[in-house]
Amino acid sequence: MTKNSEASLTNAGRRVFLKTTTGVALAAVGTSLLPATAHASSDNHIEPFHGHGSEHGFWNKVRNEFILNKRTTYMNIGTSGTMPKRVLKDYNRTNEQISINPWNSNVPTLDYAKQIAPSFGADEHELVLCRNTTDGLCTIINGLQFEYGDIILTTNHEHPGVTTPLKHVAQRYGAEVIELALPVYTPNNEVSADDFVQVFNDAVNLYGNRVRLMVFSHVTFTTGTTLPAKRICQEVAIPNGIVTLVDGAHTPGMFNLDFHDIDCDFYSGAGHKWQCGPGATGFLYVRDNAKRLFEFWSDRETPLWFINSSSTATAVQARLQSIGQDNYPAKRALADCCALWDQIGRDTIEERILDLSALCKKQLAKKFPDAMIFAPNVRELSSGLTSFNPFDDLNDGELLTEFRDRLHEEYGYIVRTTSFYLDPYDTVKTYTLRISTHLFHDNDDVKGLVKAMKQLYREMR
Repeated sequence: MTKNSEASLTNAGRRVFLKTTTGVALAAVGTSLLPATAHASSDNHIEPFHGHGSEHGFWNKVRNEFILNKRTTYMNIGTSGTMPKRVLKDYNRTNEQISINPWNSNVPTLDYAKQIAPSFGADEHELVLCRNTTDGLCTIINGLQFEYGDIILTTNHEHPGVTTPLKHVAQRYGAEVIELALPVYTPNNEVSADDFVQVFNDAVNLYGNRVRLMVFSHVTFTTGTTLPAKRICQEVAIPNGIVTLVDGAHTPGMFNLDFHDIDCDFYSGAGHKWQCGPGATGFLYVRDNAKRLFEFWSDRETPLWFINSSSTATAVQARLQSIGQDNYPAKRALADCCALWDQIGRDTIEERILDLSALCKKQLAKKFPDAMIFAPNVRELSSGLTSFNPFDDLNDGELLTEFRDRLHEEYGYIVRTTSFYLDPYDTVKTYTLRISTHLFHDNDDVKGLVKAMKQLYREMR
């Protein structure tokens, strides 16, 4: 769950500000760690974001931070974001400096992890900058000491970045992976946070102490549903001595995250999606040296391969982030993006994204009253992802793919498709369009998209 925030845009929210926990100015991010011999000229600093003016003017200024093709409207951030132009400029300059002076390319990046950590409610030693969500997930899943008969609970809405490594460890150790069927919201089937908590609670009651790990998405990539991660951890996992690993591919940069508040053991997220950093960047949160893992798995000799009882938290962080020749420009750019988000205000960004998402659902319901919308219209279960299918045949993936492609080619709107089993007993998948609304979008983008979809739908019926 994200931090509680009223976060409607106030005058204070429009002013330049930085989270007090970060303690670092954006202008200083760009040059603080580059060795003196690799420094560019003094004008290399990334300018602070100044967000003065009306609410409309504020978001226009945010919008102008991005160099997206103006001939299209990009609404697929769930696949990949786009770097802000001031970050991109410094990123390119840093790569150029390394090309000029290659011996300065092996720059330590651990300080960036420590700098970014407070932005996500973590202590500075608890965050690792990895390559992406899957990298972080695989690091934990493949590092745990499973044994024959162990049960790993996950869901039927997980990305292959979760399901693939889980299958590998199940085969290697003789563990069992059980995919829990999540309820899916439809206009005729309301769901609540209680429903999701109950699914996990029922499974734990059924399988008992054989359950050693729970892996689930904070936001499902299939429908855009936000699961009550905090409640699942605090009400189900912790009381039953179960370790939790959260797939946060879509949450950094979308939500105002507080890992301590969520109370999970491990959390892996993407840097290149909603946080709009470079490709091959991500976040791995290891709570307090994984001490709760050692408590819950006290019957295991080596619960996690890279940690033992004598390992210090800083040693674990350094070991996980040490990969030999690092991509310094990418991690530096990721830190710049995080600092920019802190200046704009992560709570403000979250509210903006959810407001646009709510507008999208409202417009879709108005223009497509009989269509299936799978993203919940309950704000606590909502996200920046909205999924729906305008056609009667929900299983016709070819038709929806044609619709998606023509929407891009003829109307300039870029979205993607996803698929899942609407019912756990289905043998054919349900297909959906997935729309991403982010901080560089506005109401006109959303209304224009839905209008274009309606026109195209009439042509293709």
